[in-house]
Amino acid sequence: MVSVVEFRIDRRSGVATYLQIVQQVQQALRLGILVEGDRLPTAAQVAATTKVNPNTTLKAYRELEREGLVEPRPGLGTFVSRTLARPESAADTQLREELRAWMTRARTAGLTREDTQAEFTSVWQEMYPEGG
Repeated sequence: MVSVVEFRIDRRSGVATYLQIVQQVQQALRLGILVEGDRLPTAAQVAATTKVNPNTTLKAYRELEREGLVEPRPGLGTFVSRTLARPESAADTQLREELRAWMTRARTAGLTREDTQAEFTSVWQEMYPEGG
């Protein structure tokens, strides 16, 4: 099955483009958007939609292969070989809805995307200190 992942590249983020692709695939794997057997878009497809050099995408795919998350199949493409998703539970759904409600309140209160990210990151670092 062909994946439904669409890469979004933020050239102002300070994060290398290939790492943004790696992180977006990892996130899609954690959320169950990508599952074992899904085919990732080709480097040419990614280049057409994001204006990223195909070699950048290939570098990202090699990193994902090194991590054991994807495998190239010559002539066929790059396929997801392992998921990062936990079995879905009612708690996951409830937590996601609570986070969505918080984000809605933050947006309604006038917080920008950057403000919201700063708030989230601050609490996240508090709750998950390095090594913790």
